[in-house]
Amino acid sequence: MTMSAAEQGARTYELDRAHVFHSWSAQGAITPMVVDSAEGSYLTDANGKRYLDFSSQLVNTNIGHQHPKVVAAIQAQAAKLCTIAPQHANNQRSEAARLITNRAPNTLNKVFFTSGGTEAVEHAVRMARLHTGRHKVLSTYRSYHGATATSINLTGDHRRWASDTATAGVVHFFGPFLYRSAFHATTEAEECTRALEHLRDVITFEGPSTIAAIILETVPGTAGIMVPPPGYLEGVRALCDEFGICYIADEVMAGFGRTGKWFAFEHFGVVPDLVTFAKGVNSGYVPLGGVIVSDAIAATFNDRVYPGGLTYSGHPLACAAAVATISAMEEEGIIDHAATIGRDHLGPGLRALQEKHPLIGEVRGLGVFFALDLVKDPVTKEPLAPYGGTSPEMAALVGGAKAKGLLVFSNYHRIHCVPPCTVSVQEVGEGLAILDDVFTQVESELGLA
Repeated sequence: MTMSAAEQGARTYELDRAHVFHSWSAQGAITPMVVDSAEGSYLTDANGKRYLDFSSQLVNTNIGHQHPKVVAAIQAQAAKLCTIAPQHANNQRSEAARLITNRAPNTLNKVFFTSGGTEAVEHAVRMARLHTGRHKVLSTYRSYHGATATSINLTGDHRRWASDTATAGVVHFFGPFLYRSAFHATTEAEECTRALEHLRDVITFEGPSTIAAIILETVPGTAGIMVPPPGYLEGVRALCDEFGICYIADEVMAGFGRTGKWFAFEHFGVVPDLVTFAKGVNSGYVPLGGVIVSDAIAATFNDRVYPGGLTYSGHPLACAAAVATISAMEEEGIIDHAATIGRDHLGPGLRALQEKHPLIGEVRGLGVFFALDLVKDPVTKEPLAPYGGTSPEMAALVGGAKAKGLLVFSNYHRIHCVPPCTVSVQEVGEGLAILDDVFTQVESELGLA
């Protein structure tokens, strides 16, 4: 007997709750939405309800859902060669590596492919440690670098606590964030100077000769989309050069068009030693990540075995998706489109909401990579939810948006507005109108209207 879409959805949900163990969740407290299909900037659930995807899922569907060129490339590759061991060359891996390195600085010419971003971070750190002969790695408190052994320790937010034994050689420091400054700064220039002085102190007291790398999300994503102030990344690059430390740019979330550039570090005029990527490289259609390796670090392993690898490194289906994604981004002007949307529509629209709604303390971002920092009081900047937690107000905002057909990415006291790079002006307007309605409703209930 053929089941209806609703019946199939109910069956899917039943099986999920019986057998699927979900990430970052108390298993008994979740009610996952059953997604039936997706196209462009929209999803459709098992009951036929359509949602505008302002989350890009986990900020990775940069070219939107079901892009026909990428779907066709995966289908064509599946018909020819589904998989091959990484010790062999294949045309899709070679072409993906060429396309990726062609968009990186001319001193980064090799790619080590992984299955995702967390593995990319693991291997970038391993390369830096072997290249320098040092062990410590510095990362910021407001950061997310993954959930495997090394990457979860590098992660700065509370999710590392359960796995952090303080033995991974990781040292955390405060990065620049003027809105909630750790340095009592009042201007971006002060924040930049004081953050760099703080980092120099950390390097000095940890011992420069013990530090292999500093890893930074160019624009921290999950932690709040804090665009670094002018001069900060240049200062980090200078400190790395001064002390022989590798600079790892984590571009897993910020790369491949998300900020309106191929790589977010292009906004700041710096060249890293290693670049981690994943997510947007093929919009997550097939799992893929990697490390772009500088010539100097790659040369370390010309005659020395690199002690690392993965069964699925450079998987043909994943690399075919990357080739098609990068090609579509180029041919369709998707990177420039993302920059224009952010500059002329999404950014101004969100700032207009800030002027209207007292719950919005700050709007920040680039391209299609924006966060709303939500507060109980715009003067005291008290967050709308506690660090590492949520609140009834946050639940009402996120749930209200979903009820009206808008999916947003939320974290603690923030809502992130991160639609696909292909989002249209009309779709941005639709999302902003829903947010306006939801903020108006919740503020009215709180007596703030």
